[in-house]
Amino acid sequence: MLIDTVIHVLLIEDEEYDARRIRKTLELSRDVIQIVHAVSDGRAALEYLSMHVDGIDVVIMDMQIPGSLKGENLIHEIKTMAPTVQIIVVTKMTVNITDFEFADRLLRAGAFWYCTKYPTDIENYIYQPTDFILSIVNAYQKRRMELEQSRSARKLIKNVAEKLADRQMLGNSSAIQKIRAIIKQCADSDATVLVSGSSGTGKELIAMNIHYESKRKFENFVPINCGSIPNELIESELFGYEKGAFTGAGAKKAGLFEAAHHGTIFLDEIGELPLSAQVKLLRVIQEGEIEKIGRTDKIKVDVRIIAATNKNLEEEVENNRFRQDLYYRLNVVPIHAPNLTQRQEDIPLLWDYFLKQMSAEMSRSTPPTAPDALDLLVKYEWPGNVRELKNVVQRLLFDGGERITSEMVRTALRPLRRSAGVDPEYSIVFGKFDELLPWRQMERFMREKYFRYVRKNSGSDADAAKKLGLAPPNYHRMCKEMGIKE
Repeated sequence: MLIDTVIHVLLIEDEEYDARRIRKTLELSRDVIQIVHAVSDGRAALEYLSMHVDGIDVVIMDMQIPGSLKGENLIHEIKTMAPTVQIIVVTKMTVNITDFEFADRLLRAGAFWYCTKYPTDIENYIYQPTDFILSIVNAYQKRRMELEQSRSARKLIKNVAEKLADRQMLGNSSAIQKIRAIIKQCADSDATVLVSGSSGTGKELIAMNIHYESKRKFENFVPINCGSIPNELIESELFGYEKGAFTGAGAKKAGLFEAAHHGTIFLDEIGELPLSAQVKLLRVIQEGEIEKIGRTDKIKVDVRIIAATNKNLEEEVENNRFRQDLYYRLNVVPIHAPNLTQRQEDIPLLWDYFLKQMSAEMSRSTPPTAPDALDLLVKYEWPGNVRELKNVVQRLLFDGGERITSEMVRTALRPLRRSAGVDPEYSIVFGKFDELLPWRQMERFMREKYFRYVRKNSGSDADAAKKLGLAPPNYHRMCKEMGIKE
């Protein structure tokens, strides 16, 4: 037999005559199948299983045994205690192999297989020995498969829990508590969600929490920044294309909606989506199907859509840059991500979390923060919101101080500090000569400020990339590296 281990059997049989016949039948495969314990009633069987639940693979049980716990009730109790243990029933109750009602009751209760104690060599063996032994082997294989499935399920659950732990919504402010409540509510449905808020407020974080709290949590979460893809490529990226659909289409390509089938797609910067793609997106929401370039028939997809924007979409609709019908379809569950200045009481918690997290990543001890330094952080305007706070943590840890002082915080924040007559988000103040920053750190500050300035004065990411002389993917990558994009 193709079995690489011993199958451990628990026998539940009250008649010595039948127990002997079962043992003798299994002797034919004693190197593979072993009865490790035998009992005569249901209570004793459950008591033994409770102490040896991992040591039993298959239960062989008689239907009619002493006591109140027997038959289908005993099968149910065993499966409740040990779901992967397989149960084979032997019985004198019927010799009619077409008794489908009886078989159905046993299978519904949780039995793997059943057989009569007859017909065979009644004096020596149970049922047909070969069939009986093969049924035990098959039951064992089913148990191994269920154990592997159970391990895989536990691993998936653990992975989801770890993802949620790494991407938790930190804060105790009323604004964050409200967002958590909305996430819990909309996670139980497939309603489309529109997340609004300034850059750096954690819109993608909200979308990920919705996904990993939902029934789709074991499926793909597919994020896409609509502003980072050139207009002429957005439809092929979202919906894919067939081979030969256009010049250069040497092979068919699955779109992101197909990749997100049964899962969630996150459309960041939805306000940058061109009108032609908006029409197709509306069809996906309404009909649950996509129009693939070069294909005449539609493809059904089951995708939950979460969109995000830092624009006022109502104004975009009024200016005919965004479809009104699409806006209403997206805005079923609105969530607004507040600026950090609107949740100042969360700043110490966020600061402590990022400080510990990044210190661990750098394999160094977490430096304490002086109270006056923390006071400066709480009072700061944070134009870049949580993303900027995280970047400041990185800067200070990079400097390698043993303690974070108020002077260190002032130095880290100085390139972002307000200058009269200049937008504070884009101003750079060098400060005193003896407080000048190293060139690499100042170079990063200047590059980040310039990227922010160009983006604010551009119609889209693609437009900003063009002004900077960068390919859109490179622009998007650099923005993520600098913490400008989520």
